[in-house]
Amino acid sequence: MNTAYKLSLFVQYASSAKHLPARHQFRRWVQAALQHDVQITLRIVDENEARYLNKSFRGKDYATNVLTFVYDNELPLYGDLVICAPVAAKEARKRRKNLVEYYAHLTIHAVLHLQGYEHDDEEDAAEMEAHETAIMQKLGYADPYQVVTP
Repeated sequence: MNTAYKLSLFVQYASSAKHLPARHQFRRWVQAALQHDVQITLRIVDENEARYLNKSFRGKDYATNVLTFVYDNELPLYGDLVICAPVAAKEARKRRKNLVEYYAHLTIHAVLHLQGYEHDDEEDAAEMEAHETAIMQKLGYADPYQVVTP
């Protein structure tokens, strides 16, 4: 786990979903992905809030799995991460992924976005996916991009 960087993390549970990761799990996942000092509010939401945020800030009228909002590019970085619990659960089931590991992956993905990683083109996507995979494996999880067959 990367403890060289300062982390201020607030976790908000605004979802009625069951089986949500604990604060200490989110902290572990965020710390593992850090490359800068950060201040983060991580909010777990239901579909209505995720859809509202995605429509209001991204112009997309659906609930997505994770949103990253970056407020300041100066150090420490400051931003909000929003994970939609029902969408995460549906996607994990559909992809035959362990739910806790899927939350870890979504959290790491969002933290990398906060730190400037993007996946708008193939080269950037390959770089970001390689970082995500390395972090997940360092934490003892499977490659998140490996397809699970029945």
